[in-house]
Amino acid sequence: MPAQLPVLKESARLRYFTFFYLYAMQGIPAGFALTAIANFLIGKGVNALTIGSFDAVIGIPWVFQFIWGALIDRYQFSLMGHRKHWIVFSQFAALLVTLSLLLVKNPVKELNYIMVAFFIHSIFASIQDASVDATAIAIVPVDEQGRINAFMRSGLLLGVAVGAAGFSTLLHYYGFFYAAAVQSLLLLLFTVLTYITKIDRSDSYRPSFNLKTNENPLQQKTENPDLKWLFKQLYKGIVLKNSLKVFGLIALVYLCLSIFIRSFSFHLIHNLHWDDNQLSVLQGTWGSAVTIAVTLGGGILADRIGPGKLQLLVVIAICAFFLVFDSLGFLWFHRSVSTGGVLLYSLADPIFSVAAMPVLMALCLAKVEGSQFTTYMAIVNLCDVIGAYVSGWGMSVTTAPVIGFICGASLLVALVLSRASFNTSFKATKLVSE
Repeated sequence: MPAQLPVLKESARLRYFTFFYLYAMQGIPAGFALTAIANFLIGKGVNALTIGSFDAVIGIPWVFQFIWGALIDRYQFSLMGHRKHWIVFSQFAALLVTLSLLLVKNPVKELNYIMVAFFIHSIFASIQDASVDATAIAIVPVDEQGRINAFMRSGLLLGVAVGAAGFSTLLHYYGFFYAAAVQSLLLLLFTVLTYITKIDRSDSYRPSFNLKTNENPLQQKTENPDLKWLFKQLYKGIVLKNSLKVFGLIALVYLCLSIFIRSFSFHLIHNLHWDDNQLSVLQGTWGSAVTIAVTLGGGILADRIGPGKLQLLVVIAICAFFLVFDSLGFLWFHRSVSTGGVLLYSLADPIFSVAAMPVLMALCLAKVEGSQFTTYMAIVNLCDVIGAYVSGWGMSVTTAPVIGFICGASLLVALVLSRASFNTSFKATKLVSE
């Protein structure tokens, strides 16, 4: 009798591997568009406001993840496995959109076309992300969530590294067509891999979600909840006092990180005349192994000491980094100083996410976990979109060190105001029973 392939619900190793590559799949287009192409355009003389608008437009679909989350939770059942039909559909649609990039001849002159293509790609990528997150919350044991989030974030880091450094090199040495072609081939590989991976042993490879095939008459209501009930539960989970306290600080941190890195990157290329390809390679490859190792270590630490405590420590570190590093803006012309800033940022963002994601997962109520988590992610993505635009506008009226220092000061004020209730507000796991 031939050995059976493992399935996600039964194999922790398969879960780590699967969620790792699913996030790598998201990171590749993100690194290509937001780092490799954006830096390439800056190097060609495109102004800061245009670059900020380019990044913001690509990020807009991610703001509406709460809509995808509601639809995914409403129609979550499928013979393929809960929510898997959404994952496969969105991956295939995103692949078709990336193929349209093969028509681009001159990235600078066809910037609007590239922006529209990545905008449409982001629609399907955000659906895939919402589906993957909801699946992770539903099947990953609570004591494994810190590590699984570390693998997810590490996969994203690796994908961004490939998209930023690898595709920047392809873009500069071989042209846009070959960069787009390699991206399409990678997305095709991941899509096939997702299709053949089962969530449960009884799952089929057929995408049908016709519940009449089920013998249990109550399954339609329990597996595909009513939209009215779904939104009622979603509202209940979002407006809980502790939820608002916890998420408010998380959103502010992501906003500040978005503003800082875009302003800093523009300053390095436009003001300090860094080569855009060298910066993309540095942002994408620096210590990828080190960063992933630190991220995985952070996931283990989050499971041991609690993600709330880890998150507080990381927020304090990010605040200190902004205040100190931006106070030294007059030294940024020294390449070693600026390089240090790039490297430290490359560690700060993923470690914060490793701590923040389990906290947000713990806030999510049963049956609406997809909707609630994607609502949080939609607001985080809105912060990223706002940050992209604010950085473009800010660089036209002031300097990157001033912008970064304001970000640090904002985080410091938020920490002082929230410190009194911090310990209690991070006891997120208790919220599910409230």
